[in-house]
Amino acid sequence: MLTRAQDAAADATVNLGQRVLQTVWRRGDEQGRAELEQVVDDAADEQDEAYTRAVLSRLLKRALQDDPQLWEELSAMVPAPASRVNVTASGERSIAGQHIGTAITGDGHTTPQS
Repeated sequence: MLTRAQDAAADATVNLGQRVLQTVWRRGDEQGRAELEQVVDDAADEQDEAYTRAVLSRLLKRALQDDPQLWEELSAMVPAPASRVNVTASGERSIAGQHIGTAITGDGHTTPQS
């Protein structure tokens, strides 16, 4: 089940990326489209993910600067952040948190060694 959830998340990320690139391509002029196609083709062959991210980021940044309405269109594609989570703990030695690694309450315990 975990693998399916990871695959679904990866698919969603890839789909969002494709939609973003398609939107940028559609709104660009002929020169911008040709440049985007070249960058995406180069990125597909590139082994260095950091380089690929930097090049695509620069291209998207320029597209956003040249087309203010593009920001609104792309923002509408991105899911809203998760809603705020309130966590409450009550009682003696209670703990609360959204993400807790190791939590030990009570007397006479030693910290686990990793």
